[in-house]
Amino acid sequence: MSGPAASAPATATNKDGDSASSAPKRRGIVKQVLSGDTVVIRALKGAPPPEKQITFSYVLAPKLARRPGAGGDETKDEPWAWDSREFLRKKLIGEEVLFSFEKPANSNREYGIVWVGKDAETGENVVETMVREGYVTVRREGRPSSELQRLIELEDQAKSANRGKWSHVPPVEKVRHIKWTQENPAHVVEYYGGKPVKAIIEHVRDGSTVRAFLLPDFQYVTLMIAGIRCPGVKLDADGKPDLSVKIPFADEARFYVESRLLQREVEIRLESVNNSNFIGTILFPKGNIAESLLREGLAKCVDWSMAVMKGGAEKLRAAERTAKEKRLRLWHDYQSKAPTVNAKEKDFTGTVAEVFNGDAISVRLSNGQVKKVFFSSIRPPRDTRSVVGADGEVGLPPRGKNYRPLYEIPFMFEAREFLRKKLINKKVQCNLDYISPARDNFPEKYCYTVLIGGQNVAEAMVAKGLANCVRHRQDDDQRSSVYDQLLAAESQAIKGQKGMFGKKDNVPLRINDLTVDHSRIKVQYLPSWQRALRTEAIVEFVASGSRLRLYIPKDSCLVTFLLAGISCPRSSRPALSSPHVPAQEGEPYGEEALAFTRDRVLQRDVSVHIDTTDKAGSSVIGWLWTDNNVNLSVALVEEGLAEVHFSAEKTEYYRQLKNAEDRAKAAKKNIWANYVEQVVEEKPVVVEEEKDEKAPVERKVNYEDVIVTEITADLTFFAQAVENGAKLEAMMAKLHADFQANPPIVGAYTPKRGDICAAQFSADNQWYRAKVERVQGNNATVLYIDYGNKETVPTSRLASLPTGFTSDRPYATEYALALIQLPSDDEDKEEALRIFAEDVLNRNVKLNVELKPATGPALATVHDPATNVDIGKQLVADGYVLAEKRRERKLKDLVEQYRAAQQAALAAHLVIWKYGDITRDDAPEFSR
Repeated sequence: MSGPAASAPATATNKDGDSASSAPKRRGIVKQVLSGDTVVIRALKGAPPPEKQITFSYVLAPKLARRPGAGGDETKDEPWAWDSREFLRKKLIGEEVLFSFEKPANSNREYGIVWVGKDAETGENVVETMVREGYVTVRREGRPSSELQRLIELEDQAKSANRGKWSHVPPVEKVRHIKWTQENPAHVVEYYGGKPVKAIIEHVRDGSTVRAFLLPDFQYVTLMIAGIRCPGVKLDADGKPDLSVKIPFADEARFYVESRLLQREVEIRLESVNNSNFIGTILFPKGNIAESLLREGLAKCVDWSMAVMKGGAEKLRAAERTAKEKRLRLWHDYQSKAPTVNAKEKDFTGTVAEVFNGDAISVRLSNGQVKKVFFSSIRPPRDTRSVVGADGEVGLPPRGKNYRPLYEIPFMFEAREFLRKKLINKKVQCNLDYISPARDNFPEKYCYTVLIGGQNVAEAMVAKGLANCVRHRQDDDQRSSVYDQLLAAESQAIKGQKGMFGKKDNVPLRINDLTVDHSRIKVQYLPSWQRALRTEAIVEFVASGSRLRLYIPKDSCLVTFLLAGISCPRSSRPALSSPHVPAQEGEPYGEEALAFTRDRVLQRDVSVHIDTTDKAGSSVIGWLWTDNNVNLSVALVEEGLAEVHFSAEKTEYYRQLKNAEDRAKAAKKNIWANYVEQVVEEKPVVVEEEKDEKAPVERKVNYEDVIVTEITADLTFFAQAVENGAKLEAMMAKLHADFQANPPIVGAYTPKRGDICAAQFSADNQWYRAKVERVQGNNATVLYIDYGNKETVPTSRLASLPTGFTSDRPYATEYALALIQLPSDDEDKEEALRIFAEDVLNRNVKLNVELKPATGPALATVHDPATNVDIGKQLVADGYVLAEKRRERKLKDLVEQYRAAQQAALAAHLVIWKYGDITRDDAPEFSR
């Protein structure tokens, strides 16, 4: 760019011959460049300061295009008009200049000269610079003067040097193609995809609305700054600005933006549209204009546009809070409505104990105190369904007597489940936002932002379409501290049609409430529950230490569940109005038992095995295991909050219960606090079969087709029912597909003895159902319950068994070969096992259960399906094993047959009998 003229001009006259350079010199700041020969200069002081439009003397710049509706029809750029304007803009905008001007008698314009520098003598004459660079044309028809002559000389030099408009560039290349209107604003937003686009601010309508050219395509847009709103001008009846009405701080806000952004090069991030206007953020190297306006109290945050922002909303809120605290401008009469609470009430950390229908939780603090916490600024799903009543009015569907909103309001159960799985028994951080006052018979609510692992729980719910945002009044401070993130999450959920924002009809969860309709328990559900190894359930309510209400997802039903094998103290019960039931006092330690059970299972995933129902058939009785595989009946007894019931004596858990009770008595826990041990005379144990005079005396034969899958070192074996083969294959295929689609996270599962889990078999790296028998360090011994084989694997090859694969009983059942005893010699034992395996392993055989002892596997005989030969008796006859001595009456004939086969093998000196009678080593003369 050329420097100032070599010699300062002596005099200058405008086109009417009036002197311009001799006029008084003034200082100002260039606010706007209207074209290559016209600028707007504002005073150095004032908010807003006075301003003056100056047209350069002696010269004429190419005319810029004019948009339609702005006082006439649309026109196009004259060649080099934009280049001329841009050269002048880059040189002068925002700069302090020296200027002089005169107004001709017959003109409404003011003509003058502008200098950049300290004074006219040493400063740069901008008019001369524009002529020298070839961006303006000199008016040669004016009255001759030294200044005019100087400009003519400079123009001749520019022509000779082919500068600017005098160059050989085709004029058509120096004309912009402007798009004054955008037919599809949403498409423009989508086209730029949230990326910053270069722009020049051309006009400031008010503090929060500007017009700009998007470069390089010259798209002319009206932009509303996202997240804020400044005071604007009032419109008259015709929709035009009414300048007679002054809106407080409107002019100040507009000037604040003009002085910083007008005709500056910026970047704009388009984020949304509002009618034909765009909503976006202006990115400026000197700072965020929206934040600055808010900090100065010249703007207020606007929720609806803040929701479309890609980021930075929290900074806008912080800037607005600063202005509020200082009571600046728009906030001069601001009064804070923030709750006044102590620090312990405001922010705390605790463990989630319960979830309430999607909008609140109870949190237990370290001191045992429980607080009810409501989520700030969100609302759980509501019943939006409508029906037409008999009177023709539209309203909500009728509610039955046993209305349960958790299940009957669409998406309420999904919202509760999301919170339950995410929060129950987890530590959360609660930060108080506001206190909602009591109204409509509802108490006041303490509303918090709840964080788990740094994630906002309310925001996660809204993002999944399981809650929506409360629409607060614009001036209402009683809102979430991260309200803008909630609105943004809701916007994304609506766009993605998530949850309650989807287009499908909202259908409530259909459940079978067996707590009300008891008639179907025994007939429809109990048989399948009894057959299942374990059934997955959710504890919905705890009435006492041993009485719970379960939701069973597999059958979509609610049922009352009683813990088996124990007698637990009753807790107190409140009075009921309909039907009228008086309040009942609890038994000693009833409340402690209730709290113990609530703390461990309320709203947790549990597994149960259901044995039977109570006498009335209204409740089921069974065993419950917590999420860490603890038998709750045993745990209550161990804690001294229940005693063993006589009905447990015939169950497999009796020994655990009895030992737990003995330990509780010894420690004098709770109900045993005053226990004194009594000496009881022991009675001889009577064998069950001898005691039961009605025990069958005849052997029953009921052959079952099975395939033997595994043989153990103790001559027990595992067998699968042939009729279950197809069902097992289908389950295995589904299990393998499940693990292939959702591989487990290594280390996420911690095995415990007795767990039913999934194990990756070392032979084929596939996943199978297994039971943990032993854990030692980083290894675990597991039994594959559907096949019977065992192996020791690293715990990294174990995982939680997916829901849906725990209900089926093991497909492999363990049996012991009836009336057979292995020889004591190790080599003979190995030979007997080898021969038995050759006869039955992985083969179809016929099996008959001969006896079911109180402990251990059932005793069975195995027969070859082709010859009907008793394979066990054949082993005895071939001299590989011994016949066992048993005294059961129903096996008398079979025992005699086996003994006869053994005598024949002994007489023939076969295998183990080759050196004589090996049983004689047990004779008294060989004992010491």
